[in-house]
Amino acid sequence: MAAAFMQELKGELEQAIAAAGPVSGIGVCQSKAPAIAARLSVETGWKVGRTSLRVRNPGNAPDRWEKVILEDFDRRRFQGTAPQELEVLEIVEKDGGKVLRYMKAIPTGEICLLCHGAVLAPGVVDELSRRYPQDKARGYKPGEIRGAFTLSRPEKGEGNK
Repeated sequence: MAAAFMQELKGELEQAIAAAGPVSGIGVCQSKAPAIAARLSVETGWKVGRTSLRVRNPGNAPDRWEKVILEDFDRRRFQGTAPQELEVLEIVEKDGGKVLRYMKAIPTGEICLLCHGAVLAPGVVDELSRRYPQDKARGYKPGEIRGAFTLSRPEKGEGNK
């Protein structure tokens, strides 16, 4: 499911950027990404989203478990693991029940650098500053971990209904 999210979002970004330039990609990530996540959540029964250690949208800030996983992804990348290989699936205790949680790293690709890179076009900087005054998601280099797709659902089994 993370792959489906990634492919659909990338396709939307490529289409918008080809049609109207990088500034239009900002709107895709702001509106279409949450819509894709919401649709996938309804279709699959999983809660689907994105998070990062350096968020653009404060509503996407990681919870404690996600933060630990993202920090581990960064450590593993520095030790030589390719970002594309970084994923984790765990059953965790939450609110008296078991929750199945999954995260898949998002490597920073060329298309990401248009709005998340160290050098941004002036129009992109202006639009990001207008939409996201607390933006922390800039300055990435190719291959760094931009964040992760995060999925969760109650574990079906003993103790959970």
